[in-house]
Amino acid sequence: MSGSVNLNLSGVPETLLIPLYIRAMESQRPDAMMKDEKAVALVTHMNSGIDRVRQIPMTEAHKVMRIMLTRQIDCYARDFLIRHPEAVVVHIGCGLDSRFERSDNGQAEWYDLDFPAVIDLRRKFIRGEGGRYHLLSCSVLEDAWLNTVSAHGRRPFLFLAEGVFMYFKEEQVRQLVLTLRDRFPDAELVFDSWTPFCIWLGNRLLSRSHSRFTGLMQWGFRRSREIESWGDGIRLLDEWGYFDCPEQRLDSFRWMAPLFRLLKPMRIFRFRLGKAQDRPGDHVHAERIQ
Repeated sequence: MSGSVNLNLSGVPETLLIPLYIRAMESQRPDAMMKDEKAVALVTHMNSGIDRVRQIPMTEAHKVMRIMLTRQIDCYARDFLIRHPEAVVVHIGCGLDSRFERSDNGQAEWYDLDFPAVIDLRRKFIRGEGGRYHLLSCSVLEDAWLNTVSAHGRRPFLFLAEGVFMYFKEEQVRQLVLTLRDRFPDAELVFDSWTPFCIWLGNRLLSRSHSRFTGLMQWGFRRSREIESWGDGIRLLDEWGYFDCPEQRLDSFRWMAPLFRLLKPMRIFRFRLGKAQDRPGDHVHAERIQ
């Protein structure tokens, strides 16, 4: 990549700079838990935006956990494609992530979905659209993309949303989940969530950083049954937390483990949307999806 990269983003789309920066920094470590060379190239050539991310107070634990989150959702995607090789995957709020390249099995149909400003940047700086890989330029709350994805008929569907739903209001997420349940019965939905206290705390930390990311997060929940209560057929398959499995990079933060296990402040959830018969492997425990 030559020249400078100017990412003209604001509001919620601008938050993609946070995971982009962390992936770039992680990729340059000799003991990196994951590699994203495109993130490195983008951050290296940025002429604006990234300085605001550097102002956000982030401990080493924050950075490690952010990479673990991305890595674990990759694991969920690969696990689903092992069980359903010809599935359709929709990555909601894809940002400038290269999850398709990390997870593709050579058979799946893959859609990266994000706001038009973000997709324009993907087309300019990341490229790769074509064949089984598609870009959807719209908000996930719009209806147009549903018809595009529905064209694949009764193929298995997986919806992924990393660092997305906390920026919406609860009613918006609820309506989206119910729409996916009705339009894509038997689909699976994987997303991460914070508790309401963590949402409040995160916004407070951002407000102190003068980073312009202030007060954007809106919604969190404490227990999976809150989501299951939204409607028939919504069922938790499993969930994952940061201290569920050993991670060497978290060894110096093991003192946090009892607190995380008790309060479950940040988790990844995998839900079934629909009432179809159970499929083999659906109850694989989260620790086994590695």
